[in-house]
Amino acid sequence: AIVLGIGLSALVAGVSAAHYHSDPEIHFSWNPLQRSIRPGSLLAQLAFAVLGVITVTSEYSSGMIRTSLTAVPKRIRMMSAKLLVFGASALLVGEVISVAAFSIGQALIHGKAPSASFGQHLVLRVVLGAGLYLVLIGLYGSAVALLVRHAAAGIAIVVGTLFIVPGVVQLLPSSWVNPIEEYWPAGVVDTNAGPQIFLTHHNSHALSAWQGLGEFALFVGVVIAVAFYFLERRDA
Repeated sequence: AIVLGIGLSALVAGVSAAHYHSDPEIHFSWNPLQRSIRPGSLLAQLAFAVLGVITVTSEYSSGMIRTSLTAVPKRIRMMSAKLLVFGASALLVGEVISVAAFSIGQALIHGKAPSASFGQHLVLRVVLGAGLYLVLIGLYGSAVALLVRHAAAGIAIVVGTLFIVPGVVQLLPSSWVNPIEEYWPAGVVDTNAGPQIFLTHHNSHALSAWQGLGEFALFVGVVIAVAFYFLERRDA
């Protein structure tokens, strides 16, 4: 997550700034905030999702889940504590990555192209929102893992919903594409709901920043609730 979130953002910001005056496409579409936040955030979500999956499936693959449930027979309490600890840790790391990616990116941009600062409009929301988005991605991975109880299956489902489905949707008729993209909870497409939190300009077929993140949070909550339902009714 650190390599993807900070390293890639720094690379994109530095290279883009170096070509700001020589590349007309970069010059006229310049957005320093997005150059230092978006590339890393879109790929760091994969690392957070995989970590979320492994956080749950590691106990199932090793058989330690039986020991955990023996120590804490109330299954929902045990799993809620696990997700709470994971979520708090992911929030801390996600925000550190977002702030670092922005700060390093702007340092590389400064003097070569117009840069951004925390005091500018929407900057704080985008930077902090990117960290919140990564937390939800991680919790989504954990919820999926709790449903399937298998690391490979969990990772396949998460990767499919985040990276593959949004791309396949592009092949559908336009009358289908817009509503699906608008309400699809997360992914790599500009109009997906969750990523709106770290965008500064929104497509006409997209939710607002907080609406998008709220819909994604509701979706994650529903998946967790379904996972808890089956946790109570299946054997360990």
